[in-house]
Amino acid sequence: MTTVIIIIAVVVVLLVAAGAVVAARRRQSARRHRATELRSEADAKLGAVDASSEQAAAAQARAEAARAEAERTEQEAAEARRRLDMEQATREDAIREADAIDPDVDHRADDYRPGTTPTEVTSTETTQTETTRTDRTSGP
Repeated sequence: MTTVIIIIAVVVVLLVAAGAVVAARRRQSARRHRATELRSEADAKLGAVDASSEQAAAAQARAEAARAEAERTEQEAAEARRRLDMEQATREDAIREADAIDPDVDHRADDYRPGTTPTEVTSTETTQTETTRTDRTSGP
């Protein structure tokens, strides 16, 4: 009788082990199948990835072209500023030279500004004074 119990116990252990092996193989098979599905889905997205890659490359090329254009335009603007500065300096030199020989202009005065004759300074001061008086009298 003990032999029968031992045989039954061994058979039960073998059945449990066989069931575990079968279950493990099913899990592996299911995982292989799911992995294949995921790879197929990824392959289906390859066209979209390629299109996005091309769009990104095109956008990068446009950005580089825009940077180059901006740099060229900035250089043009800097050159235009240099020309403006030179022309203003040339004009101011001419005005200072004219003021230096004009007997009506005191080019050595502390408040001397190139290009302003005594008449211009007086009319500017008068206009400012009149504006101040108008502002004071037309208050709230």
